[in-house]
Amino acid sequence: MKEVMQRVAHSRRYICLFLSLNLFLNPFELQALVSYKPSIVIFLADDLGIGDIGCYGNNTIRTPNIDRLAKEGVKLTQHIAAAPLCTPSRAAFLTGRYPIRSGMAGTGHSRVLQWVASSGGLPTNETTFAKILQKQGYATGLIGKWHQGVNCQSRNDHCHHPLNHGFDYFYGMPLSLMGDCQITQPPEKAMSLRTKLWSYTQMIALAVLTLIAAKLTHLVPLSWKTIFLLALFGFSFFIFWFSSFGFIRYWDCIVMRNHEITEQPMNVERAAPLMLREAISFIERNKQGPFFLFVSFLHVHTPLVTTKKFIGKSSHGLYGDNVEEMDWMVGRILDTLDKEHLKNSTLTYFTSDHGGHLEAQEGNAQRGGWNGIYKGGKAMAGWEGGIRVPGLFRWTGMLPEGKVIPEPTSLMDIYPTMVHLAGGTVPQERVIDGRDLMPLLQGSVEHSEHEFMFHYCGMHLHATRWYQKDSGNTWKAHYMTPVFHPEGASGCYKTRFCPCSGEGVRHHNPPLLFDLSKDPSEAMPLSPDTEPLFQAVLKSIDRAVEEHRRTLRPVPQQLSLDNTIWKPWLQPCCGTFPFCSCDKEKDDIENRQQF
Repeated sequence: MKEVMQRVAHSRRYICLFLSLNLFLNPFELQALVSYKPSIVIFLADDLGIGDIGCYGNNTIRTPNIDRLAKEGVKLTQHIAAAPLCTPSRAAFLTGRYPIRSGMAGTGHSRVLQWVASSGGLPTNETTFAKILQKQGYATGLIGKWHQGVNCQSRNDHCHHPLNHGFDYFYGMPLSLMGDCQITQPPEKAMSLRTKLWSYTQMIALAVLTLIAAKLTHLVPLSWKTIFLLALFGFSFFIFWFSSFGFIRYWDCIVMRNHEITEQPMNVERAAPLMLREAISFIERNKQGPFFLFVSFLHVHTPLVTTKKFIGKSSHGLYGDNVEEMDWMVGRILDTLDKEHLKNSTLTYFTSDHGGHLEAQEGNAQRGGWNGIYKGGKAMAGWEGGIRVPGLFRWTGMLPEGKVIPEPTSLMDIYPTMVHLAGGTVPQERVIDGRDLMPLLQGSVEHSEHEFMFHYCGMHLHATRWYQKDSGNTWKAHYMTPVFHPEGASGCYKTRFCPCSGEGVRHHNPPLLFDLSKDPSEAMPLSPDTEPLFQAVLKSIDRAVEEHRRTLRPVPQQLSLDNTIWKPWLQPCCGTFPFCSCDKEKDDIENRQQF
């Protein structure tokens, strides 16, 4: 059996060599020649700014391994996320659809999933590209961050779990890294919740007083004992929930292997080496291919957990250290592909879920990313800094080396691109907003298939981009923009994240219009006096928006208040709730050391 598998592997290498020669001789016929299924490795960074990488202009943070992908492959310079926040952006990436189509766009209450024990998540009726690859014979694995929900109705139904969305193997965090996960950092979520404790206490007190008044006036048939128990339960619940005794760390900072909890709470200091180990192990187990490995980094989301080996190594403090550690992890995985002779038969892709988090600071130290020349950042609606991300593709012998493509592309394009490479077909019964990138990457077409792209903030359309192919202009109209405080600064007034509506948003009528092909920094809004095509451009964009809105259908809102609040009956727990605790990774490490 071993000899047979080796022959298969050698055959795949010869096919790759043959196709590489054909690329050199006749690149335009390449796509018709590809008759086998390549393995696929996707690297998705968290909160990484496009300006943090050497190949995108950074000369102070060392990213030689990520830069290697640009040197040996194709670099996209107008690669756009469908949302400037984690949950909706990742939902769009996995489904190839704007998050508003799946109910993952967010409401006024919440724009991301905030608890492991909430009922919202990627709907079960959505078909991820991982699920299609799985049906096409791929071994599929997700290592790292998920942030698309876990349970719906019970603690173990795992309706939103990665294994229910096309992944054969999962190792990582079902939610997201946050300050509460690291004991040495200020509690991020707990601090926010405790500021609300007084208002909730007032609400409970008012409810109890109302019950007492109703009892005295004989409006409700409740006993004094029942009223007392309800009051006690209410106060105890909220004091317990909003306490600073570390329950949030135990409930939300967990690591799972498939359906099993392995760490609760997670040991953040060893997260990176364990996830690297899992990624390399997945490749080694499935090297006969085809396989799809999705490495969804916890880097570079705060609290910037970095191993001792990299602390103090960069010129940009802990943030730079964290970026350089991620680059090293990318290098280790690329080295594994080389060692297993998989480089020529594997498509590798690197990107980020959205732009850098500009408000992330500790004192005077910047703990968020740099978005280069682009305005805005994470959660800042339609500004380029929050949605323009790296896009690097390498497929040795199949894609040109050192090519730069400035055409507008989207993270949603990965969906049809991967599906077509795997020999599958995209779903026909629903709108797919992504476009197959292979013709553009290979050079068989000159322009992107995207003409209009829509930039949402939650459920609100904040901006629209129009790529006018005949002229080469890329127009962008902003209908709403967040109010920065003070004017011109990077952050928003009195908020951790810029809002999508309300007092924290400024409406523009007529819209702010920019020509990104001449002003990518969005520094000089156009007017009828400065741009003769002003009215004509806005008229064309308005028609496109109307057509886009006609394709939208009402769907259940996964990020509604009811779907994002903490529900104790949905809490994954290793041990006895609420005192959940286990460390199976430690036991595994100790057992390995004994042998």
